[in-house]
Amino acid sequence: MLTNIIELLQQQVTPIVLQSEVEHLLEKKHALDNFYPILLSLLKEKPDYITALQNHLNPRLSDIFATHQSLKEKFIEAIGATAPPSEIEETLNNAIAPTLGVLETQAGSNNQHAIEHFLLNHSTDIAVALPLWAKPLLAALGVNTLVGQTIHQSPTSTSYIGAKKQNRWWVPVLFIVVLGLICALLFKMCSRNEQPNSMVENTSIASKPAKFQLTTGQDGMLVTCQILTSDKSYIDILQTEVKQIFTHPVGCGVDDNAQFHKNLIDQDAIPSVLKIIKGIPNVSITWMGNQLSIQAQSNTVATELAQKIQPLVKNMQIVTQQPLDVNQAVGSSVSNAEKALASLKPEHIRALDVATALNLQIINFEPYSSEIPEINKSILDQAAALIRRAPQVNLVIEGHTDNVGTAQDNKELSVKRAQAVMKYLIQQGVDPAKLQAVGIGAEKPIADNSTPEGQFKNRRIEFTVLNTETGKARQVNEQGVSTGSY
Repeated sequence: MLTNIIELLQQQVTPIVLQSEVEHLLEKKHALDNFYPILLSLLKEKPDYITALQNHLNPRLSDIFATHQSLKEKFIEAIGATAPPSEIEETLNNAIAPTLGVLETQAGSNNQHAIEHFLLNHSTDIAVALPLWAKPLLAALGVNTLVGQTIHQSPTSTSYIGAKKQNRWWVPVLFIVVLGLICALLFKMCSRNEQPNSMVENTSIASKPAKFQLTTGQDGMLVTCQILTSDKSYIDILQTEVKQIFTHPVGCGVDDNAQFHKNLIDQDAIPSVLKIIKGIPNVSITWMGNQLSIQAQSNTVATELAQKIQPLVKNMQIVTQQPLDVNQAVGSSVSNAEKALASLKPEHIRALDVATALNLQIINFEPYSSEIPEINKSILDQAAALIRRAPQVNLVIEGHTDNVGTAQDNKELSVKRAQAVMKYLIQQGVDPAKLQAVGIGAEKPIADNSTPEGQFKNRRIEFTVLNTETGKARQVNEQGVSTGSY
């Protein structure tokens, strides 16, 4: 168990915030690493922010910099390196709520004083992680990082004028130190403007292995393909091979970012391997590092392919993946949801907690059916009992499908499934005014629809939190993957 709160946030919050990100990942991770000690320093020295942020459905940087918007812009510029400021701001916004959730868990309560006490006990970890350039920023917000106390605009009174004079000797010293830190911050920002790409390029070049991924459809022909390598000349060669072998006019999607290595191990064998899998339905291969992963409709097919391919790739390890065990996945998800709901305390229920717990289950609808499986009804019963006791809980139930079939059919089916879940909760006593059902169809996939596993993940029900003031729903995924409803 981690005792360093900064490391804990890096392990539990960062993957959640970045799980759907595809661009500027290094910059965003670096920004989060710097943001955690800054946010915790602020909460520790100004604990009223804890309650203020908890009371916001979607806490944001603007809530912290309410009267210092220009300071917020400078902060985002300083912490975000060369990434677009709007993306950095959104990344940090998305980190606030799950960070509060971790603090509540570690403190054993969502009480402001309990969290403040927890932060005080971890002052050293926070101070060590705090970047030097952030100290003048916190000083501007009223936090004195030099002595760990809040800076008051007016000094506390004392009985003797002489004592006042003696106790204020540090004011000019503090002024000089803060001024120096501000200069350091300005220098950091100016230096980055002069050399905007050098730091990112040095840390990103060849930091990831090259990768080749390809999937066939029901007819054994190309469905999806992706090439990730910094060798542009090899990309042209491989594209030509893929187009010729599968008679495909487009070929593969390409990412030639410098962060990828140039070479794939045994890459000269790729055309021969593609000729072997051509014509075999629903095969997916991933060629990365020294491993070639093969997934097929059955273990038998995958094993046969591995035996044919292995002599061609003598420097690689071939791994065949097991087909998805739907029953095991559903059973495990229901068990996790049941435990999560049981852990909620009725007197401290938040809409976010209920939605997060519900999003752990998979509702595995039969094909073209909207009838809720029996295994999921006990979870919905638990949730209904909690929602009845929590007047502040308002949820949106979203139905999602894969891309098999027409868009219209998928939209209608997703609506029916969402409505079925809403109807069941109402039958268990939930106020209809607290629920909304919407159908999204196949418009928001979370996985590759070219594989059975991807389709399984895309067919889902997601519970989102409804902000009754704005009418906007907030997607809930702070504790892991969104619910599957299939």
